[in-house]
Amino acid sequence: MIRDLTKIKMTNITAAEVNKLRKMTGAGMMDCKNALVEAEGDYEKAIDILRKKGQKVASKRADKEANEGIVIAKTTTDKKFAALIMVNCETDFVAKNKEFVTFANDTLNQILISKPKSAGEAKSLPLNGRTVADGLTDLIGKTGEKMELSGYEFIEAGKVFAYNHQGNRLATILGFNKENGSDEAGHQLAMQVAAMSPVAVDKEDVPQTVIDKEIEIGMEQARQEGKPENMLEKIAVGKLNKFYKENTLLNQDFVRDSKMTVGQYLKQVDSELKVTGFKRMMLGS
Repeated sequence: MIRDLTKIKMTNITAAEVNKLRKMTGAGMMDCKNALVEAEGDYEKAIDILRKKGQKVASKRADKEANEGIVIAKTTTDKKFAALIMVNCETDFVAKNKEFVTFANDTLNQILISKPKSAGEAKSLPLNGRTVADGLTDLIGKTGEKMELSGYEFIEAGKVFAYNHQGNRLATILGFNKENGSDEAGHQLAMQVAAMSPVAVDKEDVPQTVIDKEIEIGMEQARQEGKPENMLEKIAVGKLNKFYKENTLLNQDFVRDSKMTVGQYLKQVDSELKVTGFKRMMLGS
């Protein structure tokens, strides 16, 4: 008898009703039909059912690896604020899904409006009548994959720049101290950051923990090479200078012209132009 009643309810759910719920939620046709059947045609209840499904899937997929996704960067129209986000999923197929890409871009656009100070704040931003976090949970329910807003960085400066590498697996943002900073220089340096992955703008910006680690590694390498114990620190400091050249933006060889450093290139453009900071994100790093 129960089965017969279920069949009756299913026949009362029309294709038009299913399509209406699909347009409201973006969920699949069968998911919408099943939700409407369970909710006995009540749209609000059906939406709650679909959302709960997303929460259940998210809980079940919590221990899965989500190494694919999208990395995108944008600036505000006044070029005073730049933001960079990474949204992860499990497969490249979903990463290229139109709805997933749209969600990431809509989230970033909302970030540019609201300028949150942390990833936690970003997840709480309003998006399509709900929050970014809720929207992500809904997507999880639709795709069956683990997803997360795993990275958020921003820069506020006199003038900011954003670079998105082809394929949206790598992006950077960078700031200049001057409002009239060269667009060409900003673009070139944002690409330099993408290509060469510096750890800091200049030597003095390298965290002390990184310096200590590099000295420790340098000393151990010299020890393995049989160098005298009293010379180890001096040798390690010499290696540190090489580290600065390879890993600080202004001391790196300029990718477009290896005969000069990035710092020398910047001085040629404008002797008063300075990089205030940069951020870089790449899938899998």
